[in-house]
Amino acid sequence: MKFFAAALGVAAALVPQVAAHYRWTSLIVNGTTTTAYQYVKPNTNINSPVTVVSSSDMTCNAGASSAPGIAWVQAGTSVGFALDTPIFHPGPINVYMAKVPTGQTAATFTGTGNVWFKVAELGAITDGGSTIKWPADNLASFSFTIPSKLVAGDYLVRIEHIALHTASAYGEAQFYISCGQIHVFGTGTSSPSSSSLVAIPGVYTGYEPGLLINIWWPIPATYTQPGPAVWS
Repeated sequence: MKFFAAALGVAAALVPQVAAHYRWTSLIVNGTTTTAYQYVKPNTNINSPVTVVSSSDMTCNAGASSAPGIAWVQAGTSVGFALDTPIFHPGPINVYMAKVPTGQTAATFTGTGNVWFKVAELGAITDGGSTIKWPADNLASFSFTIPSKLVAGDYLVRIEHIALHTASAYGEAQFYISCGQIHVFGTGTSSPSSSSLVAIPGVYTGYEPGLLINIWWPIPATYTQPGPAVWS
């Protein structure tokens, strides 16, 4: 039975993927899904994933450019991303934020340098090797809370879903990425220390156990979420 399930998984991975791809197109602010690319940086990648972890496309996707708006979000409240098509492939979600430097805005900042810190993640549910489940399966959106202690200012917020259906070979993990433009307001006074900040690209080598993994067979006993710990 386990072999049959694994075979089904491999077969699913070999189905033509164009129809199965998806994009994070809209921010969810105050419980409302905003217009596509109103606050999310548009890109030229249509619905294809990024697979080269050293590429600058890893930052905000290929050909990312300024969105027309910057959404105001209060620290301590929920914000999210909506997809044009629900997530089809198995894998985790990570969310990062980056403080925009003085002299730039969330619209102009490209996210270069050691500026990113993780604020949310959604991994796998494992049980020692009998099954592995992905809570991100079939999600049409993903929301998280802006840290209440975060200092006010413009930020980029970056979401990635990492599809692992063909990730048993190096470079085959698929990153579905978008960056939103937000302004955080509130009374927070804290910022992540330099030890919590990473560069994107740079945060991944591609050899992490959560990126280079056969999720079909043998079924992994555990799963290690790629990237740094969530800043808290």
